[in-house]
Amino acid sequence: MAHAQVGDAPRTTTAFDLASQPPPPRIQAGTAKPPRTAPTFRAVLRHRSCGRLLIASVAGRMALGMVPVALILTAQRDGHSLATAGLLAALYGLCPALGLPLLGRLADQRGLPLPCHLGAALVTTALGCLALAGTSHLPLAAVCVVLAGAGCPPLEGALRSLWPTVLPDAAHVRTAYTLDSSTQEIVYVAGPALAVATATCLSPAAALALAAALTLAGSLTFATARPARTWRAVPRPRDPLSVLRPAAMRPLLIALVFLGSTVGALDVAAIAVAGRQGASWLAGALPAAFSAAGLLGGVLFARFQPATAPRPRHLLWLAAVFAAGWLPLLAPLPAPAVLTLTLLPGAMFVPLLTVASLTVTALAPPGTSTEAVGWMSSAIRLGVAGGTALAGPLGGHFTLPLTAAAVCTLLLTPRPAPAAASAAA
Repeated sequence: MAHAQVGDAPRTTTAFDLASQPPPPRIQAGTAKPPRTAPTFRAVLRHRSCGRLLIASVAGRMALGMVPVALILTAQRDGHSLATAGLLAALYGLCPALGLPLLGRLADQRGLPLPCHLGAALVTTALGCLALAGTSHLPLAAVCVVLAGAGCPPLEGALRSLWPTVLPDAAHVRTAYTLDSSTQEIVYVAGPALAVATATCLSPAAALALAAALTLAGSLTFATARPARTWRAVPRPRDPLSVLRPAAMRPLLIALVFLGSTVGALDVAAIAVAGRQGASWLAGALPAAFSAAGLLGGVLFARFQPATAPRPRHLLWLAAVFAAGWLPLLAPLPAPAVLTLTLLPGAMFVPLLTVASLTVTALAPPGTSTEAVGWMSSAIRLGVAGGTALAGPLGGHFTLPLTAAAVCTLLLTPRPAPAAASAAA
């Protein structure tokens, strides 16, 4: 990745071009001085509307963790094979990769409420139809799945666009990014568990209906908050692909595809290891331990993060440690050791994702912040789907997440700018 330094706080009112000029101030916080120590999560949540925005965002995204499981259970109830059920779940997992950048662009152009309301309406209608009609008619079910996935409201990008407007300084914004990245783990841990519990106690259709209700409630609560209603992006370039034009953006997004592949491959590797060792509990415990370690890693990173904005070397170091964390898992180890060793890459995942998020937002041209985060989410989701698809034929070995993490690290390696290279020559 080309040399790039994240500004003191991400915001798309400033183009990211450090080679030509230093970044102007990005937080309109008067004369507020940055704290000497990194703010805590509690310090972030004490500020106006932050708690509401974060909770609403998590609730509105809970369907991303619930729907794949609920779809599989619904399809099996309707008599479909596990392979067919898995295809429906995979289709749902891929569609947000198409919808989030488009809804993010709409948010940057027309404000946050419109895409949030539009996405919530699409998701609620589609999941409501699935809950009522089931999956017996596969073409209809596939259309509903596509709408439910592509219509996911751009709450992640919207929240990251709002942090600089509700927090007093860059240090609080960086902690808020860590908090946001950490809470994503809740979506993918609590979401499947909530879907299974609802399907067991009531029915798979009730799980789909609950996912629809959470999306609607979370999106409306988020979009009606005053910061979301009043936020406006600066005018954006006319180029429809302007968000992808910065030289460092494309390698970073490709690196995030490989980062997502590690997570997708881990789910399959957990099932494979559980089968080889006769420890069925490991299939669920391994992804859960990875996510729990991510939450802990996020808390520690927020406490000990650099006092200044992260630089390219921080992103590279985090990626390198993340990749190295997969190496011990190549050895033939007993199940408890495998579970324990998964904690290291898990703990590095949220810090790496946080710094990558800060970098993506800082690289984004003016007026493209929400769309940029949509592209980031798309890259990760495509990687998750690809990692899951490749891990099965490769036997579910940990070689795949290790390789993907290593490629991610290589793509994040800073490269000298052409002018610097010429001068060195």
